[in-house]
Amino acid sequence: MRKMLLLFLCCAAAGLPGFGQEAGSAQARCERLASLTLDGAKITSATLVAAASPIQGVTLSPALERATKAFCRVRITDRPSADSEIMTEVWLPAAGWNGRYRGQGNGGFAGNINYAAMAADVVRGSATSGTDTGHGTEGAGFALGHPEKVKDFGWRAVHDMAVQSKMVIAAFYGKAAEHSYFTGCSDGGREALMEAQRFPADYDGILAGAPAYNWTGLLSAGTTIEKTLHTSASSYIPPSKLPAIGAAVRAACDANDGVRDGILNDPRDCRFDPASMACKAGDSDTCLLPDQVATLQTIYATKKDAAGAKIFPGYLPGAEDADGSWGGWVTGERAAMLYFGMGYFSNFVHGDKDWKLQSFDLDRDYKLANATTAQALNSTDTNLRPFAARKGRLILYHGWNDPGITALSTVDYYNGLVTKMGHKAVESGVRLYMAPGMLHCDGGPGANNFGQSFHGGAPIRGDSRHDVVTALEEWVESGRAPGSLTATKFVDDDPAKTVSMTRPLCVYPQRAKYVKGDTNDANSFVCEAAKP
Repeated sequence: MRKMLLLFLCCAAAGLPGFGQEAGSAQARCERLASLTLDGAKITSATLVAAASPIQGVTLSPALERATKAFCRVRITDRPSADSEIMTEVWLPAAGWNGRYRGQGNGGFAGNINYAAMAADVVRGSATSGTDTGHGTEGAGFALGHPEKVKDFGWRAVHDMAVQSKMVIAAFYGKAAEHSYFTGCSDGGREALMEAQRFPADYDGILAGAPAYNWTGLLSAGTTIEKTLHTSASSYIPPSKLPAIGAAVRAACDANDGVRDGILNDPRDCRFDPASMACKAGDSDTCLLPDQVATLQTIYATKKDAAGAKIFPGYLPGAEDADGSWGGWVTGERAAMLYFGMGYFSNFVHGDKDWKLQSFDLDRDYKLANATTAQALNSTDTNLRPFAARKGRLILYHGWNDPGITALSTVDYYNGLVTKMGHKAVESGVRLYMAPGMLHCDGGPGANNFGQSFHGGAPIRGDSRHDVVTALEEWVESGRAPGSLTATKFVDDDPAKTVSMTRPLCVYPQRAKYVKGDTNDANSFVCEAAKP
């Protein structure tokens, strides 16, 4: 009776979604991966996950979970040093593999795996992987007294992930991936550039959004702003004043691009003066006190060292009052930049969990940050010749009104590439897209969806004009270099809702110019030359 019951259960399992005859073979191949030998790492489990089923320890949106196909889930513990414990996962479609591998980047201080992006890759038929970069915790505390973990976070975990993932892929499918890609935004953008610079053979195509590549400069500049904000009650700009600041910027600059739409097409053209908001008859949310004027000027200003050398560019005007903008990143009790600055300088730089913000000195602490962490964290090298020699392709993108990482930093990196490698070499292998009105990685009043983000569900993907991921794949695999893209603005930034606006994203240094017609239609604009 027991044997008959087992036979019945096996036959029933064969009829479940994702467990047919082909998946059964995949299940055997998946389970065999548990015995695969990896250098300095160990596969701790290899299990087949049925299509459209819950994934242990993973929370996905219902739509994405329903769309997910059957895949082999491989978990790896990587220990490249005595103080390392890097958790990596590789997901392998059980059937219909498209021959591609995609590594997924992190955000912030990492500590978790980007499961939503990995699930979306499986939906597309790609093998994929992600890593916690060596710590499964939130925040920067992992770095305190652990220099090897700083290396893991900075560069080692992502590189090891690429090497190990390719071994797992070859073992599972019996052949290597035809093309390898990496996608990341923010810290993931920093990881992306680190891969291109240090390990040019890891990936054929790299998508780097809003890269935090100059980690020491970014957080030194951000901490300068936070110290200025919190110096006194009179210097602090409360979130309640952001609507007035945003309105004043739009009044001064919105019409510069020929369209009054609440979006600054190129904020570098804006000449907004914070002093124009000085209070004339007592304090209110519609004006700024003298110290607040000075604070706002600090936010916009380039940060420099004592010798006058640039450390990091300032924020650009526009979208200060947008949902998810300065109210969450710059000012407020839980400002993200305060969180990142405090975490970084206390744990990474000073090694003192009780370090205080008001002790920060830009010139001194920036030098100390470079001395202690630049080698592990900064991906500032503009010599991408080894990556280019392999015909590697890099696409950069950044929202002009990013409240977390000023867009000018990516413009600086692009210009550095041109200076180092020459315009012709950069044109043949690099594209930069600047998105007007977009915030950090996505969001904001502008057209902000061009396939770069997942919005918690299955992404809008498919054609190379609307989807930067497809554009990168075509460039790598067919040699068709991308031109202008079309970005979409959905109602409530929800791809399930209707389209409210489309705009072209021009190949930098070009920018969109309104010609005639509906200002919410990308076809009413053309790309024109602009200042580099």
